[in-house]
Amino acid sequence: MDTDTARGPELVLQGKFADAATRATCRQDSPPADDEGIVRIPLSMVEQIRRACDAAEAAGTQL
Repeated sequence: MDTDTARGPELVLQGKFADAATRATCRQDSPPADDEGIVRIPLSMVEQIRRACDAAEAAGTQL
C-alpha cells in the first residue's frame, strides 16, 4: 500500500502486461486513462489481494 499519494492511500499491484489483443478488448469496454495500464494478475493472487484489500479497509480510519 502506498499511503503517500496526492489522492490518498492506494493499493499497488504488480502483474504482467496484458497482450495487445487483451488491451484492445479492455479499451473497448473501459478505456484506461493516460496514466493507467492493463495488467494480468494470476488467479493464484486473488486471496492475497483480498487480504490486502481487507487490511486496507480495516486501516482506513487510521490512515
